Amino acid sequence: MEPQLGVKIGCFFALLILTLVCGLIPICFKWFQIDAATGRHRRVLSLLGCTSAGVFLGAGLMHMTAEALEGIDSEIQKFKMQNRTEREGNASDDADSAQMEYPYGELIISLGFFFVFFLESLALQCCPGAAGGTTVQEEWGGTHVLELHSHGPPPSPSKGPFRALVLLLSLSFHSVFEGLAVGLQPTVATTIQLCLAVLAHKGLVVFGVGLRLVRIGTRSRWAMLSILSLALMSPMGLVLGLAVTQGDSKAGQGLAQAVLEGVAAGTFLYVTFLEILPRELAGPEAPLAKWGCVAAGFAFMAFIALWA
Repeated sequence: MEPQLGVKIGCFFALLILTLVCGLIPICFKWFQIDAATGRHRRVLSLLGCTSAGVFLGAGLMHMTAEALEGIDSEIQKFKMQNRTEREGNASDDADSAQMEYPYGELIISLGFFFVFFLESLALQCCPGAAGGTTVQEEWGGTHVLELHSHGPPPSPSKGPFRALVLLLSLSFHSVFEGLAVGLQPTVATTIQLCLAVLAHKGLVVFGVGLRLVRIGTRSRWAMLSILSLALMSPMGLVLGLAVTQGDSKAGQGLAQAVLEGVAAGTFLYVTFLEILPRELAGPEAPLAKWGCVAAGFAFMAFIALWA
């Protein structure tokens, strides 16, 4: 067996095991269930949720959005270079320059954001009773969550399952691309370096996903299946990367990957800003401590971005 192949197989199992362990910890231990917590235990869980919100914010802005913008810009430039015909004159050069300066990456990320916004609005329009009080009580196990908030109405808990699904899908797309990047590395050193960078932030992100599933009242069986499916995404991408290195990549494949990653980044930002952050910051208690936890989570992801 070649050393590089052996290293990538080790990365395969490392990504799978770390994701499973970190994601299942808040699901399997009752200590993380905030509904049964009181006093200091409840405050600690609230601050832990704010830290996970900061991690999600950092993952969305410093990793998913940054990688999507870089990938989209790079692929569009390569696509135009390959399809450019010989032109003469300053007018055509100015036109090419104007096209290159258009923010295609930001547009694609925004389309992902508005696509999920449209789907959620359509679901609420077709099912106007979904935000009613009865549904809220059922989905949150009868606990009076609304009593914890005093800064106006928080995001409807009835939207929690839909947004959790969107969160899982966007992270799944991103995880596939992360594994693909690891599988495409040409040397042992770059493979190990990138894998360690992915592992460093993936553990915290998946832990936050597990905590989020517990907070919205997802049943343990479905929460475990969700984490398992998410855990398989990066190894699947790594296998795809190995397959690509053995064959020829098709024209336009990189552009399609960059566009999908941009849409995934937009959906992730939607859930982060409209579901996770408002819910964690809605309570009136310890606002400065919550700010510090969100900032700490974001700072850690920003630090990891130096290598990722």
